[in-house]
Amino acid sequence: QVQLVESGGGFVHPGGSRRLSCVASGFDFNYETMYWVRQAPGKGLEWVSTIDAGGATIAYADSVKGRFEISRQNDKNSLYLNLRDLRSEDTAVYFCAKNCASVAKQTFCGSQGQGTQVTVST
Repeated sequence: QVQLVESGGGFVHPGGSRRLSCVASGFDFNYETMYWVRQAPGKGLEWVSTIDAGGATIAYADSVKGRFEISRQNDKNSLYLNLRDLRSEDTAVYFCAKNCASVAKQTFCGSQGQGTQVTVST
């Protein structure tokens, strides 16, 4: 059974930083491309970042490029997302996910965790 458990969310002021973590189980993490996606209030799922199994190929949404950094530690079945220079529009529930695809500006994932809330506000 696939399990993805996120942590690290919380309240942060604009310009602040946060580190999100995800621990995976129930599948061979070492061979899976992994994703971070997010859902803001009243909106659909939005792709944030992708990292391939070996960590060599990484991609970011334009909205977070230069501010967020994805990484993974395969020996710990763990995925990370470093968030910095946070803005109010980054407020969302952040999900660790696998088997994602974006179609017509919508993102769909085969498996995702319960999410961790990041709130950026004064």
